[in-house]
Amino acid sequence: MQNGSGSATVAGDERSSRVAFTVNGTRRELTLDNRTTLLDALREHLDLIGAKKGCDHGQCGSCTVLLEGRRVKSCLIFAVTLDDCSITTVEGLAGPDPLAPLQEAFIAHDAFQCGYCTPGQLCSARGMLDEVAAGWPSAVTDDLTGAVRLTDAEVRERMSGNLCRCGAYPHIVAAIRETAGER
Repeated sequence: MQNGSGSATVAGDERSSRVAFTVNGTRRELTLDNRTTLLDALREHLDLIGAKKGCDHGQCGSCTVLLEGRRVKSCLIFAVTLDDCSITTVEGLAGPDPLAPLQEAFIAHDAFQCGYCTPGQLCSARGMLDEVAAGWPSAVTDDLTGAVRLTDAEVRERMSGNLCRCGAYPHIVAAIRETAGER
């Protein structure tokens, strides 16, 4: 039986569904309560604890992951709606090397501070760098016809949905700009 998301409803239980998606390059199949968020599926069912539960309302960004390459707040998305989707968490950013260049830049610029927001910051920054490479403007982009230049204001605008209680914003901006080749 199919539910509205395309996932199969578990026989005899209208509250659970099977879902299959790819997480960090590995195909995963789960049976989940239909109300389970992507964040809870990652943390509680797949033991991927990088994405953090901060506000649980999509306001802080500590749960940010990449869904089909786009950054999303995983606490706001029901996991059973993601059948056949590709998800990248902070654990999947690096690839075969120990650290991705973005992660190395965060270390070099002391952008980690306490570290609680860092996984969401890293995923959001990775998605933002991909958006910039694709030429997508933001609300503060000066020239809508040319290449997007990552000024401090541009980075701050694009990262505005990710909060850092330690105040590491200048370090985060510097790390992102270095990774983009802007510094």
